[in-house]
Amino acid sequence: MESIQNIKQRFEIIGNDQKLNRAVEKAIQVAPTDISVLVTGESGVGKESIPKIIHSLSHRKHGKYIAVNCGAIPEGTIDSELFGHEKGSFTGANNARDGYFEVANGGTIFLDEVGELPLTTQVRLLRVLENGEFIKVGSSQVQKTNVRIVAATNVNMFEAIEKGKFREDLFYRLSTVDILLPPLRERKDDIHLLFRKFAADFAHKYKMPPIKLDDEAVNVLVKYRWSGNIRQLRNIAEQISVLETNRNISAAALNSYLPNEGSNLPSVIKDKKSESDFSTERDILYKVLFDMKSDLNDLKKLTLELMKNGVSKVQDLNPNLIQKIYGKQEEVETAFEEEPRVNVIPHQNNNSQEEFDEEDDDTNYLFAETVEEVEVLKLEQKEIELIKKSLERHKGKRKAAADELGISERTLYRKIKQFDL
Repeated sequence: MESIQNIKQRFEIIGNDQKLNRAVEKAIQVAPTDISVLVTGESGVGKESIPKIIHSLSHRKHGKYIAVNCGAIPEGTIDSELFGHEKGSFTGANNARDGYFEVANGGTIFLDEVGELPLTTQVRLLRVLENGEFIKVGSSQVQKTNVRIVAATNVNMFEAIEKGKFREDLFYRLSTVDILLPPLRERKDDIHLLFRKFAADFAHKYKMPPIKLDDEAVNVLVKYRWSGNIRQLRNIAEQISVLETNRNISAAALNSYLPNEGSNLPSVIKDKKSESDFSTERDILYKVLFDMKSDLNDLKKLTLELMKNGVSKVQDLNPNLIQKIYGKQEEVETAFEEEPRVNVIPHQNNNSQEEFDEEDDDTNYLFAETVEEVEVLKLEQKEIELIKKSLERHKGKRKAAADELGISERTLYRKIKQFDL
């Protein structure tokens, strides 16, 4: 078994941090086996080095090694990419195609950003992990493959499982061994070492003298948070190497290249805020619905009084109810200038309530239909209003608006066409 130091030199892994050494050591130990490995860590920490170590030290080293960025493949084509498809299985499938699992048979597949896989693809992947079987898109024939799967993610998998975005059974299948790579801010002794390596590489690449940091600049470099980890550090080293004419870099010069943490970087809005915004809209909608229900009950009560007693008597007996429904006195008078178009049944004292109920069955049915239409129209208006507000708030971006409204983008698109928005 090769030593950790030899492996780090071979794969150009810079640093002597204890957590980094432990991650490399675990990769060396699991390499001869066929168990699946999940590499975790923040974006930019160098997770792609671990599957290369595992493949090169395994008995599959002469087989194919395929790295797949799951987050970069559209949802509609990822099944075809991974498992292949038959000719004519979908629009544009002019020829049959072998997927990565068929091509890499006997080798290793590295699934980067595995947390971004759609749920339907996760089911297919679980089957491959359990018994090595897969089915091409558009085919009914079960095929076998013998591949080693190494996956990587920067997603918090437990949160993803809790939200229903990742299958728990697949997570435990992938993470038989979990290898965690620490963020750069936890490897402070390695930061300057990495910077010097990058500076030397860029000096050679651009044929110019290497840059050097003074003591104060080194102190600034080590204390900086490095949210983008090694990728960000490399980017800064390249910028300074190309742009600075003075090859001795001071703290002030270095600071001019370092973005202020939290101000110049893209802000991340947590889901809780959007949920809160949507909750406010939902509360407003509930209030409107409750008000509509109250108005509807008043209308039913008034209609029943009209059918029993007639217009003139209702105006004398229930002026408050009429005013509550129609508002101001002038509006009440306008509303009752003509007889309402309702089949009014004269009130007879000798009739029982049961007889009256039998007589006005048809009238009640017609009225219920009318009220139902009114209620649907009002609900539609509120729905249109909410959709318009959400689209305006997100500047016409349908995906963001659909997430806020709690519906799918396809449903939102259908609503936009339905209401001609």
